Amino acid sequence: MVGLGDAHEAYPWQLSGGMQQRVAIARAELEDLIRELWCELGVTVLFVTHDIDEAVYLGQHTVILSKSPTVVQEDLTIDLPDERDQLHTRSSPRFAELRALVDRAPEPAETRS
Repeated sequence: MVGLGDAHEAYPWQLSGGMQQRVAIARAELEDLIRELWCELGVTVLFVTHDIDEAVYLGQHTVILSKSPTVVQEDLTIDLPDERDQLHTRSSPRFAELRALVDRAPEPAETRS
């Protein structure tokens, strides 16, 4: 759909800037599709990501894990409206606040080196 069929075996660093931009667009569309399916089907979705923006945008709860040995650092409730869109949600002050909370989650003392 975004014209990347010929690049399916390429690593991200091998893509041109324009191709990387198309990947970002496809990823945003995928995030909205996941939320749409979740709303329609009423199922529980466990989504694992290292992308803080994606975790806040997709989630109702964001569970933040530590480095190995892995423990739960925090279980943060994402209190954004259920109806979300890329532009308005990601530019909202509450999204920025939640993103900052996830980004600054403290590492438990027993896992610090």
